[in-house]
Amino acid sequence: MPSTTITDVHTVGIYVSDQEAAVRFFVDRLGFEKRLDAPIGPGMRWIEVAPRGASTSIALTLTEEPVEAAADTGIRFMVPDTYAEHTAMTERGVNVSEVLRLEGAPAMYTFDDPDRNRFYVVEEPR
Repeated sequence: MPSTTITDVHTVGIYVSDQEAAVRFFVDRLGFEKRLDAPIGPGMRWIEVAPRGASTSIALTLTEEPVEAAADTGIRFMVPDTYAEHTAMTERGVNVSEVLRLEGAPAMYTFDDPDRNRFYVVEEPR
């Protein structure tokens, strides 16, 4: 069996068409913190946002390609109370789906960012 020295997932990238709008969404609407904002070339920046205390961040990667369809990121955010977070996001104007409750699975729902990237919110196991 092969071995590895990989110990964690640090950053997951998503494509955004406007980094400033993405930062406003993640910081102002979702309450994330901006962890890094560094120039990486002419007119280019490396921006990372994350929930406070999370070990993994999200890189807001600028794309010049038009976003034509919603992109399912597969990213799941954990919360202690799905219904409370769903209500809070709704009040902050986040486009959320209905809470899905299936037998044997945690409560969950989806939301989309301004570029129609889809994310999931899942209740932590109790």
